[in-house]
Amino acid sequence: MRANALKHWCHDKMEATKVYHPLESSFWGYRFGCSLYNYIQKKLPILHFGYFYFLEFAAIHRKGEKIIGSRKFIDEVDRFKPSAVISMHSHLNHGYFHLLRKAVDSKLPFSVYAGELDDGIGFSRHWINPDINLFAGPTKECCLAAVKRGMPVPKCLAAGPLLRKAFHANKPKNRESVLRKYSLSPNCPTYLLSTGANGVNNHKQVANAFIRSGLECQLIALCGKNNELVKNLNALDDRNHKIRIIPLKTVSDEVMRDLLESVDFVFARPGAGICTEVLVSKCRIIFDLSGGIMPQEINNLNYWKRHASKVITCSNPSDLPKLALQVSDLPILSLPISERPSLLLDSVTKLSR
Repeated sequence: MRANALKHWCHDKMEATKVYHPLESSFWGYRFGCSLYNYIQKKLPILHFGYFYFLEFAAIHRKGEKIIGSRKFIDEVDRFKPSAVISMHSHLNHGYFHLLRKAVDSKLPFSVYAGELDDGIGFSRHWINPDINLFAGPTKECCLAAVKRGMPVPKCLAAGPLLRKAFHANKPKNRESVLRKYSLSPNCPTYLLSTGANGVNNHKQVANAFIRSGLECQLIALCGKNNELVKNLNALDDRNHKIRIIPLKTVSDEVMRDLLESVDFVFARPGAGICTEVLVSKCRIIFDLSGGIMPQEINNLNYWKRHASKVITCSNPSDLPKLALQVSDLPILSLPISERPSLLLDSVTKLSR
């Protein structure tokens, strides 16, 4: 998500940009590892502790000469001939960095942008490489976490959030006009049920819990490409009860921003992407910890624990109706956002000169 967002912003600064996924594009074992990550996230997130610590200490991509399929990566970089490289993944900052410097260009500027909002046990040591040119993150807390793990202070930059262009447009929509698009009332509590890139959700369980509760509310459920889920939620909405259920398939960036600015809260896992969008949109959030929390999610949850007077987490989606009654007590956190990610782009551009 962050890589594609940056690609859109780079058009004004660079002649050409390319997003490349070396882990998924080379050795089948690396692709399997990425698929396993997604599978665990869907089925039982708490198992990610074993996955995370294995990768932390196995250091599979720590040395360039031990990376399987490195020739394909080098050939791809050689064809594109980049003037700068920005890593968005913690496991690309050592072995792949060494491959670039040794086989392509010993002076090729190499930067890292980590999406972590704060420190925590899920802040990977692989983010840190003192030999790179620049370490950037969305918050000062992220940079302090990097410094604590050995990143030189002069090489750290709190660059602000890196999101798609719709989230940088400082044009808030009217809540009433946004909800009217879905035939919803602006006077009724409205909650957004989010889903991650891998389709992780508990929408049916949440909807049934609200139906049983008898509370009057409106649920907007993001379903991505899950047509079966859309069908099931539409069937629930057709029943005679006090809640409205609006299932939406994949939505545009503009729609996502409008929804976050118009609902009373979003129910979502503490992933870096959605958490950053929530901060920028000044939306309240109840954190979905169903199946346990992943190590990297702890970092983002820690940001709320550091800055908010109250944090609401939910380990059982059926408890959401009673937690929704407490949402007015939640503070609204925000993260300053510029018109465009100029700090990061300007810094990278200077390195490439």
